[in-house]
Amino acid sequence: MVGELIAGRYELEELVGSGGMSSVYRAHDRLLDRRVALKILHDYYGGDDEYVERFRREAKAVAQLSSHPNIVTVIDRGESDGRQFIVFELIEGASLKEIVEERGPLEVIEALELTIGVARALAYAHERGLVHRDVKPQNVLLNGDGRPKVTDFGIARSLDIEHGMTQTGTVLGTSNYIAPEQASGERVDEQSDVYALGVVLFELLTAELPFSGDNFVTIALQHINEPAPSVLDRRGDVPPRVAAAVARALAKDPRERFPSMDAFAAELEACLVGLRVASPDDGATLITRALPLPRPRPKPMRRSPWPLLLALLALLALGVIAVAAYALRGDVAGVPSAGGDEPEKTAPVKLAAVSSYDPGGDDLQEHDEEVGSAVDGDPSTYWPTSTYHYGDGSLGKEGVGIVLDAGSNVEMKTMTVTSDTPGAVAEIRASATPSAGFKRVASAQTLGGETKFELDRARARYYLVWITKVTSGGSGYAHVNEVKATA
Repeated sequence: MVGELIAGRYELEELVGSGGMSSVYRAHDRLLDRRVALKILHDYYGGDDEYVERFRREAKAVAQLSSHPNIVTVIDRGESDGRQFIVFELIEGASLKEIVEERGPLEVIEALELTIGVARALAYAHERGLVHRDVKPQNVLLNGDGRPKVTDFGIARSLDIEHGMTQTGTVLGTSNYIAPEQASGERVDEQSDVYALGVVLFELLTAELPFSGDNFVTIALQHINEPAPSVLDRRGDVPPRVAAAVARALAKDPRERFPSMDAFAAELEACLVGLRVASPDDGATLITRALPLPRPRPKPMRRSPWPLLLALLALLALGVIAVAAYALRGDVAGVPSAGGDEPEKTAPVKLAAVSSYDPGGDDLQEHDEEVGSAVDGDPSTYWPTSTYHYGDGSLGKEGVGIVLDAGSNVEMKTMTVTSDTPGAVAEIRASATPSAGFKRVASAQTLGGETKFELDRARARYYLVWITKVTSGGSGYAHVNEVKATA
């Protein structure tokens, strides 16, 4: 089909991929003079009304997901000479599969960052009732700035285990990532995507698959019956918490996996935070070695205490004289002679975004994918709350907020919140963990422009900007544009 013109507009330039149901071409959009990706349903399925209708329906559903930054954008859908097609943005970067095949195991931080991006995209789809059902590294492309973009949403929904068993190649490429319930022909839901993404993370960390075999049935039976190997068996330097997260995602029973894709992403983000330490130069660095142990101090020799006591008495006398002189000088200069302590020295703290915090919400999170906007240095971007319709600014729950990581336990002095939603109310809380145990360390204030919170000798690693009231009116919300801190 290379060289053909589809719908009088899209000139097919190169075949870039082919699967059981469709082929993808790089094409030139003559109308807008741009490169796009064109997915065309195979002629075999083009005569099946059920497959055609599913193809159309999935295209519409995926188009509703295109606003997410980690999902490939749908541009157009149509039919040309009996061929069904969908037009996507063209991602020129390699797939995760190609990256692993070329480089081998990825650094733990990089693997976590990529997987979190994919998880947030899948969670966004799940919230809108769409299950991917074909999560694999081949379906994750990296754009020019290294951001993962998930593609092929929903197309695999028209494939079930019977089709996979009877048509060679239809599901063979996905059998390495298939969840046990999907391989058994049982109901497939969000938990199946959690399992598949667990396999993807296993592969990113080890450059190997948990199960392998010569054909679909062999691999599928292993997914159904055999316990998944531990990541630590293949790569010993992976942090135990990361390995535990992979193991939980790969549980045979869906009820033993993470309760949602959001929960999986939140745990991976907590793992990522645990691997980072604040750095004033490059933001975050991986801790690769243990800190040196302090050298033991030699025991002092026994000496007579009298010389030391006489020296201390002499210093005390000199101190009394100095204080008196200082007081007299203060009186003469017209400045206070008492209470003039030198102000505490403070230094800025580089904060990292962890997650949203919504213990009273239905899904325990609120706009997680936008938390980073509160610490990106750009006051024009922000993390938003959802819109609440109580009129008086109440949320119908205790509050909602964002968790920030100071990199280590620090005695925080101030936190300044920039917000373009005056009237919202916030307070600051702190905890030793990123997911629970937050205690108030600064009283509530009404936000407006820049609001400075004085913290009451708080010493912790994780800090929560806790919104207790949004803007009042028919529908209210709050923005956290930027958060800065000193310690």
